[in-house]
Amino acid sequence: MNGRVLRIELRRSVAPWAGVVVLGGSLAVFFLIDGIWWKGTAGWTAQWTAMAMWTRYLLAFWWPLVVGMGAVYGLRESRSRTAELLTTTPLPAWRRAALPTGAMALALVSGFGLVVLVGGVQVALGRTTYTSLGWLPISLVAALALVAGAVFGMGVARALPSVLTPPTLVVLFLMMTGLLLRQDGSGELPSGIAPNRLAQLSPTVVEPREMLLTLSGRVHLGQTLWLLGLLATGFVLLSAVTRRARLLGVVPVLAGAALALLVLPAAARDTYVVDKAAAALVCDGPVCVTQANRSRLPELALRGTEALRVLRDVLGEQAPHSVREDNRLRALGEDRELSPDVVLVDFDERLFADATGEVLTRALISQGLAPNCHGYSDREGGGSEDVALQSIAVSWALHDSQLRPLQEKGADVYSQKTWADADAAWQKLMAVSPAEQRSWIAQLRAATFSCSRHGQRLLLTGEASR
Repeated sequence: MNGRVLRIELRRSVAPWAGVVVLGGSLAVFFLIDGIWWKGTAGWTAQWTAMAMWTRYLLAFWWPLVVGMGAVYGLRESRSRTAELLTTTPLPAWRRAALPTGAMALALVSGFGLVVLVGGVQVALGRTTYTSLGWLPISLVAALALVAGAVFGMGVARALPSVLTPPTLVVLFLMMTGLLLRQDGSGELPSGIAPNRLAQLSPTVVEPREMLLTLSGRVHLGQTLWLLGLLATGFVLLSAVTRRARLLGVVPVLAGAALALLVLPAAARDTYVVDKAAAALVCDGPVCVTQANRSRLPELALRGTEALRVLRDVLGEQAPHSVREDNRLRALGEDRELSPDVVLVDFDERLFADATGEVLTRALISQGLAPNCHGYSDREGGGSEDVALQSIAVSWALHDSQLRPLQEKGADVYSQKTWADADAAWQKLMAVSPAEQRSWIAQLRAATFSCSRHGQRLLLTGEASR
């Protein structure tokens, strides 16, 4: 009997539309917009954890909207003027509330679950070979947040039956989400206008940009306690028939918030933590990558060994001895920690993102001769001067007859000027003796390891002494 009533509820209520909004809206954002979620190792279909984080990131849009849709659903009895009639039926109030709650929960979990399923299938069919269940709590808490928000909206609307209740709740939750979300996703420095503990009451997450970052267990536990309290309050308000019961209904959400604030981490660096299993290095000789990028190891090991041989030939004892994926976290715009003994590889950087074969070998040689101290990715941008100087160094090391750019030259005025300087610098370099050429390369390495953009610019424009 309950199953038949639940099916009727799903067919004739607004509940299914909440799931459709979450499903259709999420897929529309992901597939119709060529956003940053398609790029880099933290793309939404690149790794399991990144997929879970990106789908949860969209709660910034869907959570307030779902609360409002739940409130619209909760106004059904007052709009139809059947509230007093239903209170006279022998069916307990909690059982009457359980049917619309179950319908809304089923619709939301199904809609969000299908979004996760679509992302999961693409991750499974992609290049990653790293699997972990660490992503599962991220998605489960997100589903709980949607259900809790919707039920809370239903309960508030039943307690305050006004046409202004749904839009008011949407605005309030939208403001709360926006204010609390302003945190630094690097996990290094807390930022934003709210204390970190209070900020974690929002189930949304910052834009994922590091594939090695995940949420800590304390965040999962604290948010679960808070959301269960929110869910319980919504259900109590939805089933309450007396004013006293409604007043007591606020106890669960207050208790959940209090417990959550005791559990949630105080610092952002304890909120977004490194997934140690994903960051662990796996090596093939002198070449190492993280477990998360283990599928790239065979190609990188082959090309890395070749690049190290070339570097030994041109640098001698000063040549690096190993190739390693950079698994150190850093904030956007922060300088990298370079070492002359190691060739650092960042698969988010444009030179390495899709590089294979000879292109990968040349990219590795460039990082060994003149590593870029500053980021050069879709998230951080990066100047063409670094690439121009690296192209000169690689072409010199491989004895190319002419300058071969590591990537396509830009069409903007600045790029054209940079590459014109690079062509002139290449011609001057080829016109001097081998000893002077080595001196120029030594100056270039010194400038890059000291993160001196001024020194690199002088070398590119020919103003530095050789």
